[in-house]
Order: sequence, then structure tokens, then C-alpha cells
Amino acid sequence: MNILFITDNFPPEVNAPATRTYEHCKKWVELGAEVTVITCAPNFPHGEVYEGYRNKLYDEEQVDGIRVIRVWSYITANEGTISRIIDYLSFALTSFWVGLFQKTDVIIATSPQFFTTWSAFALSKLKRKPWIFELRDLWPESIKAVGAMKDGWLLSLLEKIELFLYRDADLVIPNTPAFKTNLTERGIDPDKIRVIPNGANTDLFGPRPKDKGIVKQLDLENKFLVGYLGTHGMAHGLNFILNAAADIQDENIHFLFIGDGSEKDALVKQAVDLGLENVTFHEPIPKEKVPAYLSVFDISLVPLKKNDTFKTVIPSKIFEAAAMHKPILLGVEGQAEELVKNYKIGLCFEPENKNNFLEKLYILNTQNGLSSDIEKNAKKFIRHFSRENLAEEMLEIVKSTT
Repeated sequence: MNILFITDNFPPEVNAPATRTYEHCKKWVELGAEVTVITCAPNFPHGEVYEGYRNKLYDEEQVDGIRVIRVWSYITANEGTISRIIDYLSFALTSFWVGLFQKTDVIIATSPQFFTTWSAFALSKLKRKPWIFELRDLWPESIKAVGAMKDGWLLSLLEKIELFLYRDADLVIPNTPAFKTNLTERGIDPDKIRVIPNGANTDLFGPRPKDKGIVKQLDLENKFLVGYLGTHGMAHGLNFILNAAADIQDENIHFLFIGDGSEKDALVKQAVDLGLENVTFHEPIPKEKVPAYLSVFDISLVPLKKNDTFKTVIPSKIFEAAAMHKPILLGVEGQAEELVKNYKIGLCFEPENKNNFLEKLYILNTQNGLSSDIEKNAKKFIRHFSRENLAEEMLEIVKSTT
């Protein structure tokens, strides 16, 4: 079958949306599907086109059997609501235009941002093909949760469009059961909603010794490393972590932040202002190097801001850390908290509660990450969340629409 997949994030970008889409599409190609991805020039999160790429009207390449078409969009940094909306709308328009000329049996669009789904909706009508809304974030609710948009006519309009698209799609595929609950409570037919959670690529992520070369390079030998690897954005509450780090007297405990995002500069400034010597910031790394850097973590830190919206979110960092048998220190309530507690793969703290965070951190530090129990539990956990198996399951669901 021919699948047309519309997404504004794709490798060489290394954020969670790009990784999930790439790994699913690669598996579908291996299983015999023909997959065309329409995306834009890689630029996340700074709005700067990666070396070797240009923001052209049309460019095409092959990536592991996936036909990748890159189209022009108005590129801006991952900050500022209005400029990002213009960015998203421009991609919706150009992806729609190029999509008109692509042969396909089904169209899939992934959110966030949910303007990609506008393109899929329009293409499905003109091409008379089914379309699938892959739901990875409750947008625009999530941008309201981080304070990027307030209640008003624009938010109300976007929420009305959001519900219309859920109803119109032939299938909605959210990545958490909580998203399905949210949609059904808002009147979406539960029979058209099929959950495919996040997972880990077990070919890439697995237990391994600490990479001593990286530890030496970072000058962090003999440290108990609390690591965060991912986007430094408004939702992640990393400013709270830095404030907590200022209260830690144990010189053995050190925080390592790897990645980039709209809040990175502010976080670096905050660390300087606080005079933190127990924090290291590292630039983003390519996907193939992520396991080596994860290997040096003694604890994998997974925080979000305290907000009811995030109770429905299950960060992909959980799955990669578990596949590496790394204890998780989770600051997310709701679905993610249930997973970590039920499988006993780490400890949970109340988001933005400094005392609770430090208490759980000290437990993991003094008990060496509870490593033996967590290793056993992580093996069981990751068997249920193998990206390869989930990609196969999703392909069968996709086939059911044609």
C-alpha cells in the first residue's frame, strides 16, 4: 500500500516527533509499504536550516527506503506564538500543494502542530482517500498550559477546528489512553480511536556500560550524574530543577543537561546567576550518539511543569531510559506516573515540589539508583513497549482504513 505521511519534524532533527515518525515509517517500508513523507527543511529548535539543506520549494531524498519530500515553509525559532503559527500555516499550505501530486492509498498527519492535519483533511477530500489524525499532543490545550496562549477568541476558534478534525478523520491514533478518554468525553466516537503508545527502538537502545570517554571528555568522573536529554522548552520546568540544584550540598551529585530549545539561553543564564557548579550544559547530539550519552547517566530525569494538561502525557524519554536500564526520576503526574510506579522503573516526585524532588533524588543516590530491581523491571517494561512491535500494530490499523 502507498502511505502519505505529513509531519513538520523528521530526521536529521532529533526530537521525539521526528524519531517516532522515522522509526514507524522505516518499519512500514520493511513490511512492504511504500511511504512518502512530506516535511520541511530541518530547522528545529532554533529556526536555522541544518547544514547541507536549503529551504527550497521542493527537494527530494531517500532515507532508508522512505521517500522524503521537503517543501518550503516560513521558518522561525521555536518561540513566539504568532510567528510559529505563521510557520505552521505555511507548511500546511505547501505540504497540501505538493501532496496533491502524490499517489497514495491513505494520508496520515501527525500533531503537534495540528496544522499538518489541516493539510491532510483537505487532501483527503480532493483525492477521495481516508485520512488519519495521529495525536501526540492535545494542541491547542498544551500551549495554553505553558502560558503561550490565553483564553480568548483565537484559542476558542482553534479548539473548535480541533474537534471538527477529530470528527472528520477516519481514525484518530493517540499515543496515550488519557488522550482517548479526553476525546470521548468531548464527544468523539471511541470506536474510531486506536491508541498506539510511544516506545523505544530496542535495536538502538539497550543496556551498556558507561562510556568512559564521554565522562572524561565532560570532566565528570566520579560524579553521580542526573541526566536530562531532550528539548529545553517552556513545558519542561527545567528552571525548577536548577533552583533545586542550588540547594544540594553533596558535591558528588551533578546535573547534565543535553539538548536545546527555546528556554536554553535563559536556563544557562539562570545557572550562572545562581553560581551553580553542579550543572553542565551540553549541545544537542545526533540520534545515533544518544545511547552513548544516556549510558553515562546514573538517573534519567523526566520533568514537566505542574499542570493538569500534562497528566495525559507520557514522555518518550521514559521508554529510552527504561530500554537502557536507567532509573527514572519522574516529575509528571497522571499516566506517566502510573507507568513508572506500576512497573517500578524509578521514583516519582510532585512536579515543581522542591522538597519532594530532593527527597526522591537522595533516595536514588544513596541506594545506587535501586539498580538491580529496576534492571529486572525495565526488561519487563520494554517488552511491552518495543517500537518495532508498535509500528507493526499501527500499520495493521492503517491498512484497515483502505
